[in-house]
Amino acid sequence: MALNYIWLAFFLVAFVVAFIKWAFLGDQEILKLLMDGIFKAANDGFDISLKLVGMMSLFLGFMKIGEQAGAINFLSRLVSPFFSRLFPEVPKNHPATGQMMMNFSANLLGLDNAATPFGIKAMQSLQELNPSKDTASNAQVMFMALHASGLTLIPVAVIAMRASVKEPAANPTDIFVPCMVVTFVATITALIIMSFKQKINLLHPVILGWIGGISALIAALIWYLTTLSPDRLQTFSTTLSSGIILLIFLAFLLGGWRKKVNMFEAFVEGAKGGFEIAVRIIPYLIAMLVAISVLRNSGIFGYVVDGFRYFFAMLSVNTDFVEALPTALMKPLSGAGARGMMVDAMNTYGADSFIGRLSSIFQGTSDTTFYVIAVYFGAINVKNTRYAIPVMLLADLAGIITAIFIAYLFFH
Repeated sequence: MALNYIWLAFFLVAFVVAFIKWAFLGDQEILKLLMDGIFKAANDGFDISLKLVGMMSLFLGFMKIGEQAGAINFLSRLVSPFFSRLFPEVPKNHPATGQMMMNFSANLLGLDNAATPFGIKAMQSLQELNPSKDTASNAQVMFMALHASGLTLIPVAVIAMRASVKEPAANPTDIFVPCMVVTFVATITALIIMSFKQKINLLHPVILGWIGGISALIAALIWYLTTLSPDRLQTFSTTLSSGIILLIFLAFLLGGWRKKVNMFEAFVEGAKGGFEIAVRIIPYLIAMLVAISVLRNSGIFGYVVDGFRYFFAMLSVNTDFVEALPTALMKPLSGAGARGMMVDAMNTYGADSFIGRLSSIFQGTSDTTFYVIAVYFGAINVKNTRYAIPVMLLADLAGIITAIFIAYLFFH
């Protein structure tokens, strides 16, 4: 129901603002702008879904090989002590555990294309355990909250954009440590809120041990990355990201060969699901992108930014960060829109400016909450997302506040 109210509110607020502009402010182009945006968003939703077919088919095909080879079950057993505390509804060594772990691993390396198929497959597995098929289970809400918090070690796409704008950044990789810190805070925030809602004891020794171990591993990797030159860092990031995926594919193939799996047939069987999922997602994605489009084209974001500037000026707070807020506000709604806001900020103020760097941190430190809701829940036909959206937005807010603080600490 929460998604229904939010979706309706997007339209009502946008239409009211557009009508005021047209009727009282003389903006004769606003209605056409809204309609053009609606048609474009609908076409974009269809195009995104079609482009998703190839990627979904590729990864689901290899995942089917891995599943028959026992790789998913092996990964499930490996992380079962930790995940069994966070996801008590999921049986021990269930395939969903390994699929969620692969999704988190892909996100950690900034591999969005890989994370989506793994995540959708995990949601499908969790749906098999869900007693109420049209309402999200506790495990699904927990998974969505942790996924959308966007824990990322190497924001490869953001680094690449900083290196390719009109006036490239002198050191495109200087935002990776801030991004890591911010995503970690957002993820911990989501974990704490979800644990409170679902009465999960985070002080359990197993949970503390895993979180402490992961934190130490991330800290060690960050330290190593800080010792690399910008060129070597970018090469290492690209190599690590590509190498992890190729290693996963190779492990699945070797496992399939060892277990004497008919790998070609397994791949084809798994790949067939890619088309079915992409088609199922289309109406959910179009509905969300159209709502976001009218909200954006009505000019509401400009008013929100001006309101923030006035509010913080009244509090005598430094307002240098306000110009970067459009990227932060757009990110939960549209990844492409946020990317456009980031590029515009870098082109307008400079990639190495405070605004350019803060916009880059915003872009690299959260997932597109409403896109994720539409795609992941749409893939399994879940309509009641319960408290998933509020928790995900609170994690986004924690990330935004931390990003501003860290940007002032590092770059102001």
